[in-house]
Amino acid sequence: MKTLVTGVPGWLGSRLTSVLTNPNDPLNHFSGYSDREVRCFVLPGMNATGINHAEIIAGDVRDADSLHRALDGVETVFHLVGIIHPKKISDLYAVNREGFRNLLNAAEAAGVRRVVFVSSNSPAGTNKNRNILMKESDTPQPYKHYGISKLEAEQIGLDFVKRGRIEVVIVRPCWFYGPGQPDRQTRFFRMIKSGKPLMFGDGKNLRSMSYVDNTIQGLLLAEKTPDISGRTYWIADEKPYSTEEIYWTIAELLDVRHLTPRHLPELVSKCCELADDLLQAAGIYSQEIHVAGEMVKDIACSIEKAKLELGYAPEISLREGMKRSIEWCRQRGDEI
Repeated sequence: MKTLVTGVPGWLGSRLTSVLTNPNDPLNHFSGYSDREVRCFVLPGMNATGINHAEIIAGDVRDADSLHRALDGVETVFHLVGIIHPKKISDLYAVNREGFRNLLNAAEAAGVRRVVFVSSNSPAGTNKNRNILMKESDTPQPYKHYGISKLEAEQIGLDFVKRGRIEVVIVRPCWFYGPGQPDRQTRFFRMIKSGKPLMFGDGKNLRSMSYVDNTIQGLLLAEKTPDISGRTYWIADEKPYSTEEIYWTIAELLDVRHLTPRHLPELVSKCCELADDLLQAAGIYSQEIHVAGEMVKDIACSIEKAKLELGYAPEISLREGMKRSIEWCRQRGDEI
């Protein structure tokens, strides 16, 4: 069987490819296929030298012709391409929404059986009540333009399902972490290592997080489970964590003996959110302001549907996942 992975060499796509091409990887017991050919769809100019045992096809989801070439003979697709922090707001819609539409058109024409679409927590928005976890059946309340672009992509996927010629399964991971993480996560570790990290509000807000291998387990189950086309699943760690718990867990692993967060009032985060709204309305995006604006939000989901219907059982907890992340950073020479 031939599988296409988009979004390589991003850190999730790279790890997924390494699992799919290594029959000895423990995560492969979640896969429905013991023998497959893997093809990776890589943006021209990106360095994919670390991707082994997979065919590399250069292309862009905004270029329909390159997608047709990549999808020839493919049975299943893991669509991981997406922009979270864009240079300009219009990029979110060009890649996240229209790029997915292009992929589905090409996949349908190529006779692809199933597409597993990696969405986000952002189409759902934030918790209205800290004590009530978000579920797949909740009415979407997309958060900012990123959330809107992902929600509209989800809706495009469901429209294709209604046509009856291709299967689409939507997966919503949350805050990614794990080996291979982007530099912004390593900067977060350094902030904790300093002993005096910034913390907005009281740190009691809840965040669901998705360790990279837990996420891949969910993707593989979404690929192989029958009769789930058109369904959406939250994929995250077993339970949400408070911001305090995240900070203190990392601090303990980094041997920080005296963690004294510099607390900023919740109002500061809310002012950043307002500034983010104004900037995005003008088509401008600032990663720092955007992230600061959501730091007091509760973004916590229930994974019960995935456990019940997919057999999802996240194996890595926050402590073990952060331990592996820190070890990976140190192995590659990062100073933390």
